[in-house]
Amino acid sequence: MLRFKRFSGEALVRYLPELAQLRIRVFRDWPYLYDGDLAYEERYLQTYIQAPDSIIVLAFDGDHVVGASTGIPLVHETPEVKQPFIEAGFDLDRVFYCGESVLLSAYRGQGAGVELFQQREAHAHEVGGFDLCCFCGVQRPDDHPARPAGYVPLDDFWRKRGYRKHPELSTTFSWKESGEAHESPKPMAFWMKRL
Repeated sequence: MLRFKRFSGEALVRYLPELAQLRIRVFRDWPYLYDGDLAYEERYLQTYIQAPDSIIVLAFDGDHVVGASTGIPLVHETPEVKQPFIEAGFDLDRVFYCGESVLLSAYRGQGAGVELFQQREAHAHEVGGFDLCCFCGVQRPDDHPARPAGYVPLDDFWRKRGYRKHPELSTTFSWKESGEAHESPKPMAFWMKRL
């Protein structure tokens, strides 16, 4: 049975290497196809150690991290995440951003993904002051050559959690994907719900 625990600040440091490896492993698959490296991951995760009111929820099977979800007040996020909200007139202080939710495939379909989402939202409620919760997902064309046969997107899962897609809010993230020599921009769409 999985157990879930929330971490903030320095308490997360001991889990950084394991969390970095988990992100690389999960995001290597469709639709991200991420060709990541540990040094970048550990730098990226420092944001969650340093930013006030950030959270990482870890899912453990025994002593092993098998899933994780991140969250941070939008005001502490990077410019490419904040800019669409600034342009649309949102108050960044009132939005909680969920960075990612990753879970090893062997643990999917058993309620762990739901728990990871609920833990992040519970944290946002406890911190207080947020009206909205959002995240973004990569947008891939249906005819992408790397799309697996029978792939089912997570849209229905997200809708069941109360999130709605907001195509008017979009951005791009750059990363090196499998088979690429260099990073390239990938289109991202935001999903949002009221807290």
